[in-house]
Amino acid sequence: MYLKKSKRKNGRVYLSVADGYHDPQKGHSRTVSVKKIGYLDDFLDLYDDPVAHFEEEVARMNAEKKAANRHTPVDIDPAETFDGDNCKNLGYAAISRVYHELEIDKFLGSRQRSIGAKYNLNSVMKLLVFSRLLNPGSKKNAYDNRGQFFERFDFTLDDLYRSLTRFNKFREPLQVWMHERIVAGYGRDTSIIYYDVTNYYFEIDEQDNLRRKGVSKEHRPDPIVQMGLFMDNSGLPVAYRLFPGNNNDCTTLLPVLKRIRREFGAGQAIVVADKGMNTAKNAYYLANRRGGYVFSQSVRGGTKELKEYVLGDSGYERYGDGYKRKSRQFTRHAEFEDEFGVTIKAEIAEKQVVFYSRNYDMKAKADRAAAVGKATALINNPDRFNKYNSYGAAKYIKHIEFDKETGEIVKTKSLLEFDKEKLAEDEKYDGYYVIVTSRHNAKDEWIIDTYKELWRIEETFKVTKSELETRPVYVSRDDHIEAHFLTCFVALLIVRLMQKKLGGRHSAAKILDGLANTRCSNLENNLYISHYNDETVRDIGDVFGIDFRKKYRTLSEIKKIIASSKINKSSQ
Repeated sequence: MYLKKSKRKNGRVYLSVADGYHDPQKGHSRTVSVKKIGYLDDFLDLYDDPVAHFEEEVARMNAEKKAANRHTPVDIDPAETFDGDNCKNLGYAAISRVYHELEIDKFLGSRQRSIGAKYNLNSVMKLLVFSRLLNPGSKKNAYDNRGQFFERFDFTLDDLYRSLTRFNKFREPLQVWMHERIVAGYGRDTSIIYYDVTNYYFEIDEQDNLRRKGVSKEHRPDPIVQMGLFMDNSGLPVAYRLFPGNNNDCTTLLPVLKRIRREFGAGQAIVVADKGMNTAKNAYYLANRRGGYVFSQSVRGGTKELKEYVLGDSGYERYGDGYKRKSRQFTRHAEFEDEFGVTIKAEIAEKQVVFYSRNYDMKAKADRAAAVGKATALINNPDRFNKYNSYGAAKYIKHIEFDKETGEIVKTKSLLEFDKEKLAEDEKYDGYYVIVTSRHNAKDEWIIDTYKELWRIEETFKVTKSELETRPVYVSRDDHIEAHFLTCFVALLIVRLMQKKLGGRHSAAKILDGLANTRCSNLENNLYISHYNDETVRDIGDVFGIDFRKKYRTLSEIKKIIASSKINKSSQ
């Protein structure tokens, strides 16, 4: 509130107490009269300085209002209609805190000056990342719903798309920048790093340089893009890279790893990955570059000697009912062509750990039951199936062929027949797992426990595809696709850091759902009412120093919360 001095047509000055507020409907500031005082000259005989006197009165009123703001009266108009634009998100303040701890604003600000763009790159990045976390959708959807946040995003939709081209140029330096902030502010253990590959399909007819047909995780015929992702020993993403969809998984490891070793200080890291990365070339490089590897090894696809060793009873030690284990030192004979086409032959000292779990045995058979059932249904009704919807079942059917163009089942003279021998062969190895490592002096327990942590990266991919809805991708240019995945990576890193700050007590889904629902709407003038609060949100508020429990807030209080979220407290 303030003392308002209005000069009237009769030349006299009229005093009143006014209050200013931001009208969310009109989009600008407005004033409302709180108290009428009277003409200034009527008080000249009462006070030496009437203006100073009443300014002191207004200051007292402001102090009383501040002390009793929880009892602010509100005028309710029963006929007032509801405007959906009146509702805004406050939960993003916690996300903003982590965003600014990573100093992404500084990274983009330093590059803003060199590109000469009139629009603010940091504002665009914030909108895309915040929207990806709270309301994932297209870039246009993010722009159209920018009003849900308590700050202005002063750029056009065209500016947003132009920014994608800029972000693509910064994608690798930004990953290094965020890594360095995590090392400084959180600490990071890269003595062991985990690697895996997933892919994202595009429902398009024509392939291009990046979107190519390959082996789809969803077993779809559409073009895909491959993503290789590294994760540190605590479950935090380190770096990623996109590859054309027709790249084999095993060829993606070394290009990313060489960059990780060079730019992320992970020169002696042990790489943990599944059997898809277990090639002679990858093993040779890792075994001879100070770090090492822990890979799983396919039993069914292994040598005759390996199968005999795994299935042979000799050497196993039993640990309780339904679990046994053995290990051995082994010399791996590696032969491959390097990038120059030169054949490399080498011997690698490995340790192989083999274990059998009855629980894994039962799970493998349960998982296979669906494929076996589908195989039976296919034999009885082949017209209902093709190459893509018969995945997992076709290998148990004799004489089955698919048309290379259409994927349809080719009708041959030979009748389709269930392959009992193939099923029996697969079942022999159920429950058996082999893990190999170049750390040939490591203990069996360490090797197994280290490999088991690979589930975290698999769960991380699930977060990108479910909570962050990384696909469908609503852009088509290669540089825009790259920028899209960059913003998704930033969003992923932020939610993982939030989980770390929260001590792992809440899943990514619960955190994002709670913050997305932490909204408030304008009641009157500058007063807002909150709509949501749960245990997860309260925990987030306690850790990030934001009182999400409070039901009513003034716009001034909200602005202070948002402003505080932009201060990097970790560097203070």
